[in-house]
Amino acid sequence: LVELAKRSDVLIVITPGGPETDKLISREVMEALGPKGTLINVARGTVVDEEEMISALQDGRLGNAGLDVFEEEPKVPQALIDMDHVVLTPHVASATWETRQDMSDMVVENIVTFFDNGKPTAPVPESAHLVKA
Repeated sequence: LVELAKRSDVLIVITPGGPETDKLISREVMEALGPKGTLINVARGTVVDEEEMISALQDGRLGNAGLDVFEEEPKVPQALIDMDHVVLTPHVASATWETRQDMSDMVVENIVTFFDNGKPTAPVPESAHLVKA
């Protein structure tokens, strides 16, 4: 990954989150991308070491960043908001008609299944503790 960053002008991060990818984009990767490099993260906020990224952007060790995810969603660090060489957007990767329709269908399926048997088909992980076993 460090070698890839050394050879890149722009590094676009698109990977699942989780323990395996936590802080995958480390200080070393960002420094390899360098002061002319741009880091774009559309994956999960935890994939990038946000504290190191902020420091690298402030110090000029990393040139630019484009982010639509943050380590502590939906909290956006003020330091990122204050930088002119950082572009911040809401996480809109799912903003297609097909995906939004599938999401709506899943909501309806979850509600119907919940009232039929007391358990949703796909509980939201953050709310899974509310579902009776």
